Amino acid sequence: MRNLFPKITFILGLALMPAIAAEKPNFLFIFADDLAYDAMGFHGNEEVATPHLDALAARGKLFTHTYNMGGYHGAVCVASRSMLVTGQYLWHVQKQEKEIRSKLQKKEQLWPQLLASAGYDTYFTGKWHIQADADKAFKVARHIRGGMPNQTPEGYNRPIDGQPDPWDPSDPKFGGFWKGGKHWSEVVADDCLAYLNMAKESENPFFMYIAFNAPHDPRQAPKSYVDRYPPEKIKLPQPFYSEYPYKDDIGCSAKLRDEKLAPFPRTKRSVKVNRAEYYAIITHLDDQVARILDGLKASGKEDSTYIVFTADHGLGCGHHSLLGKQNMFDHSVRVPFVAVGPGIEANSRTSAAIYLQDVMPTTLELADVAIPERVQFQSLLPMWHGDADQGRDAIYGGYTMLQRMVTANDYKYIYYPKIGKKLLFNLRDDPTESHNLADDPSQKWRLLDMELTLKKLQKENGDPLDLDAAPKTS
Repeated sequence: MRNLFPKITFILGLALMPAIAAEKPNFLFIFADDLAYDAMGFHGNEEVATPHLDALAARGKLFTHTYNMGGYHGAVCVASRSMLVTGQYLWHVQKQEKEIRSKLQKKEQLWPQLLASAGYDTYFTGKWHIQADADKAFKVARHIRGGMPNQTPEGYNRPIDGQPDPWDPSDPKFGGFWKGGKHWSEVVADDCLAYLNMAKESENPFFMYIAFNAPHDPRQAPKSYVDRYPPEKIKLPQPFYSEYPYKDDIGCSAKLRDEKLAPFPRTKRSVKVNRAEYYAIITHLDDQVARILDGLKASGKEDSTYIVFTADHGLGCGHHSLLGKQNMFDHSVRVPFVAVGPGIEANSRTSAAIYLQDVMPTTLELADVAIPERVQFQSLLPMWHGDADQGRDAIYGGYTMLQRMVTANDYKYIYYPKIGKKLLFNLRDDPTESHNLADDPSQKWRLLDMELTLKKLQKENGDPLDLDAAPKTS
């Protein structure tokens, strides 16, 4: 009889597996691309219509100070997404970027694979853009997209004052989001609705990674959306410059692809047109998210599902005359982050500083999956399920070897190593980062403290840049 007990236990275990799995929460991760925190209605932007995402934010917790660490080349999204699926910090993940597929994926150590090990059905659609195979990392993957929809020559260096605009965001002849016959954002929503129908028939919990390319350029949307945003009614982002004075020294010159979208020097018209098209595709995205949320409710899985809406990084789109995201200003390093689900208080918000990639260990903890030792980001569970304020004391940022940043105690310090330029902003009094305080004698000790904090975070992050070897000019 003694040898019979293991067999009985094994059989009972198999019988109980679906029931145990069903008790685990579901995860619906909705990911945007190039979406700045300040381009959302729930962050106070009254120009852009995001009613469905505003309503989602009201249902849960808004993390108002959510950051991406930066990037190690112009495609900042690659670094952001690689950090997300591995759980490792910027420079650590750069060192092993080529090993994500060959080692981590083969060992089933990527985010979706870790959840799959706990009995999750995993689904993916949309932008992937990392060194791994989405169709192998997820059980179901459709419409796996690259970095961005194709641009055309007409989509750059426009519009030019006094000349007709050669490009139309609603005309399918320019390809991009229209390639294939249906707008890519609508395809992503279609896929997610199909996944929800599949999940409805399964006893397993689900993890859905729903990755929109929107609102990345080419910023295309149906004409009805474009017509809602006449450029002449769009406000100029602040601060507005004809050219950012340090652009050539920080890797944001006219040679950078993102910066080629508008002519140099920047004109008021070109920036307003870019922002109008940005708002149009964001509103179109908002409507696709509404379809997904309606589908979740219809599936009967809503009450057991955690929903996270965020983005890989922000975008300048005219702030400081910068069109891209390859900078350390808030419009490019901060993103929207909304969490909704069981135990998360509605209409709540926190200004605690977090990284968007903190969502990865959070879901692992909720799914009762052991968090691998290599994961450096932190679970947000104490803040999701309570009033605990366990955000970061300081936020680190970096872009290639040309920019470094630290944000702490309502101040931000930015350093441009190539030219030894220091910038210091009081974010509480100067949220647009317009007034540099670095040369203010009263800020001498604060500046020194921020420099020391940056060096400490560099070490923690494995940053290869030696700041002491950089020029010493201010």
